[in-house]
Amino acid sequence: MAKKVVQSVDRALNILEILVEAKDPIALSEISEMAALNISTVHRLLNTLIYRGFAAQDEESGKYKLGLRIFEIVNTLGDSISLKSVARPFLKEIVEECNETANLVVLDKGQVLYIDQVESTNMVRMFANIGSKGPAHSLGAGKVLLSSLTEEELDEVLEGIELTQFTPSTITSIEELKKNLKQIRKQGYAIDFEEMEEGVRCVAAPIKNDQGDIIAAISVSGPNIRITDRYLFNKLIPLVTSKAEEISKEVGGLSLEI
Repeated sequence: MAKKVVQSVDRALNILEILVEAKDPIALSEISEMAALNISTVHRLLNTLIYRGFAAQDEESGKYKLGLRIFEIVNTLGDSISLKSVARPFLKEIVEECNETANLVVLDKGQVLYIDQVESTNMVRMFANIGSKGPAHSLGAGKVLLSSLTEEELDEVLEGIELTQFTPSTITSIEELKKNLKQIRKQGYAIDFEEMEEGVRCVAAPIKNDQGDIIAAISVSGPNIRITDRYLFNKLIPLVTSKAEEISKEVGGLSLEI
């Protein structure tokens, strides 16, 4: 049965997501194009968001950005126990041990959503904006999260995404992806051998609750000049999987905010 959607609310939330993902203030025409709505509709919805404090208009450029109300809400949520607050000390420990960027991610509509990150101090390092998304099929953490889905759930997710090829190593076949996910479930971690970006390697492991359900994943990524086969298998995989297990113990049966 199809879910009932209030069109105006759906459109306003879509515009809000565009503002969240934009790094800088964005023009009305750009929002209109990205939202696939005419300018007058976007302008009307933006005025409502501005009235409620969720959006703001830059006085000098006339462009639009997030309003203060968003940050007030984020600060309020920050007072409660969150997955981020539980995992962050372990992400820091990972970086202290290997000095490669560590990420905390969840699955959102078939994509990886970055909810926290501790950066490497190396000159050459990997980076993703908090709140940004990436294709699950080509990222180690994404494949860990996809491996947690039932066959039916996985098929539903794969129907809504395209297995885009980013490098010669990207998995673009559903059959091959499912085979890889089966192996990930068996071994308890995933490896990304330059599947998203040439020259970049990644290892990821699942965070589970006390029911054994995968609720998130952590990953470590860096250039292949540092992450050699020997370093990956002897150091990074044991490090990331052990920290994921420690986070899982901390999570336990807690009801956490993402």
